[in-house]
Amino acid sequence: MLLTGDIGAGKTHFARCLIQSLLPAHEDVPSPTYTLVQSYPSRESEIWHADLYRLTDTNEVFELGLIDAFDSAICLIEWPDRLGDLTPKDALCLTLSTQADPNTRLLTFEWQYPAWTARVEDALNV
Repeated sequence: MLLTGDIGAGKTHFARCLIQSLLPAHEDVPSPTYTLVQSYPSRESEIWHADLYRLTDTNEVFELGLIDAFDSAICLIEWPDRLGDLTPKDALCLTLSTQADPNTRLLTFEWQYPAWTARVEDALNV
């Protein structure tokens, strides 16, 4: 899942809440701003939360192990523009936008991978 939005739009807050909802027990979920990547075991698969804001070269994505994680884990990537050509084509893209009301955000979903259509529709019908 690729999380896009300006600083303060709520990317980390969204990721933190999603991660906590998938964990078997409550756990502190810090921002990966300085560690770049945090991982968590969940019921389904490992969860990786990455903040790529400080990356300066796409080769650092390999060093972090993200390419392998894309194949085996639930990945929440903040600042996905830093992935460049390494951006997974089957990713769900979420854009958070601030609104006039400082307590309101607009969340926009985008995808190219056909399987996301049914997944998003199922999630919205819950």
